[in-house]
Amino acid sequence: MNGMTSIADLRLRANALAATFFLSLIFLVLPAVVAKAEVQIQEVTSKSGVTAWLVEDYSVPIIAIRFAFEGGSTQDPPGKEGLANLMTGLFDEGAGDLDSEAFQIQLDNAGAEMRFSAGRDHVYGSMRMLADRKDEALALLQVAIEKPRFDAAPIDRIRSQIVSGIVSSQRDPETAAQYQWAAALYGDHPYARRDEGTEASLAAISAEDLRAFHKANFARGNLHVAVVGAIDAETLAKELDRLFSGLPEKPALRAVDYVKPKLDQEIRVEYALPQASLQLAYPGIEREEPEFFGAVLMNHVLGGGSFSSRLFEEVRERRGLTYGISSSIVNREHAAALVIGTSTRADKADETLSVIRDVVRKMAEDGPTEAELEAAKKYLIGSYAINNLDSSAAIAATLVELQIEDLGIDYMDRRADLINAVTLDDAKAAARKLLLAEPAVLIVGPAVTDGNKE
Repeated sequence: MNGMTSIADLRLRANALAATFFLSLIFLVLPAVVAKAEVQIQEVTSKSGVTAWLVEDYSVPIIAIRFAFEGGSTQDPPGKEGLANLMTGLFDEGAGDLDSEAFQIQLDNAGAEMRFSAGRDHVYGSMRMLADRKDEALALLQVAIEKPRFDAAPIDRIRSQIVSGIVSSQRDPETAAQYQWAAALYGDHPYARRDEGTEASLAAISAEDLRAFHKANFARGNLHVAVVGAIDAETLAKELDRLFSGLPEKPALRAVDYVKPKLDQEIRVEYALPQASLQLAYPGIEREEPEFFGAVLMNHVLGGGSFSSRLFEEVRERRGLTYGISSSIVNREHAAALVIGTSTRADKADETLSVIRDVVRKMAEDGPTEAELEAAKKYLIGSYAINNLDSSAAIAATLVELQIEDLGIDYMDRRADLINAVTLDDAKAAARKLLLAEPAVLIVGPAVTDGNKE
C-alpha cells in the first residue's frame, strides 16, 4: 500500500467513523421519538411479488429493515449441525466481487449496521442505515443476500471462533445441562440438536454445504420483510426488487415434524455447585388456538415476568428461596411448551420444587381470581408498546414476527380487544389444560439423596 492510498484510506475510515458516530447518536434519541408516534402499517408489494410491511417515519433520517427466511437450524443436515449458524456469520465476510476486507470497508463507509442470525426456525437479517446513504447500504445488503462468497479464509476464521465458544461452554454446567434437557424433551427431533453445532459437525461443513444451504433456504416464497423509517412506499417497492428479485421464487426446505415435549420425567445433572437451577416444562398451546390469550393471561398471573406473580410471591417474597423465578409460554414453529425456571441454594432445591408444584397445582385447580385477571389484562395491554415498539429496529422486528405468526396487518389494533375478551372461565380452562399434566423437571446441582417428586 503506497502513501497516497494510505491517506485516502484514512480519510475514508474517518468519514466512516463520523457516519457511524452520527448513526449512533440518532439511535440513542430515536426510541423516545418513535414511541410517541402511532404505528401506521402499509403493505407494499414489489413487481417481483415481494411483500413488506412499512411504517413511514421521517422524524429522524434513518431506515431500519428486518427480514426473515423460514427455515433455520432445523434445516441443518444430520452430521452438519451448526451450518445455518456458521452461514450467518459469513454474510459480511465477502460477497460479489468484494472480499472480506473490501466488504467491511465499504460497509463502514456507508455508515450502516448489518446483522444476520440463525434461529431454530428462521434465518434473520437486518440493516440500519442513514436515509441519504441508503443506496450504498442497500447495494451491499443486496450483494450479501444474493451473492455471499463463502471464501475459505473467513470460513476457517468464523468456524474457529464458534469452536472456541463451544469448547468454553463445555465447562459451563448450565450449558451442558441445557443440552441434556433438550435431548430429554425432544429426543431425535432437530430441536434437540445444538444450533451452534459441535466440533465434529463444524469440521464436516464445506463451502459447498454453505452454498447449498443458502440456495435452498433463501427464496422469495419463504420471506417476511418489515421496514421502518424515512422511505415511502413507491421507493421501497423498487428497493425490495433490488434486494430480493434475484432469489429463487420458492425454497427447498426439509420437512420438519411437529413434536410434543416429553413430559413426566426428571433429569438430574450433578455438578458441585453452591446453587441449583430448576426448570419445569408443561404442555404448551399453539398460537392459533382460541384458548391462547386465556393461557397468556393465566401464565402472567402464575409467573409471567412481573413482581406480583404467584410464583414470585410464594417462592421469593414469602420464603426467600430465590432471587428470581418466572414462567413463560414458548411457541416454536414445530413445538410449544409452558416453562418455569429459577435457581436456589443447593440444599433448598427440593423445598423450592415442592413450593413450585404447590403453586402450579392451585392454579390448575382454581385458576386466577377476577382481580388477578384484570390486573394481567392491564399489564399486557399497556406494556406492549414499551416492549415491542420502542425503536425503529424493535418495530421492524415486531412486524416480521407478526407476519411469521400470520396474525394479520391489523393485529395491533385488535390485540387489546382480544385480551379484554378473555373471561375468568377462559383463564381457568387454560390453567386446567396446561397445568394438570405431570411436568418434565430438570435439576442442575449437587447430588441429593431424596427425589423431588411428591
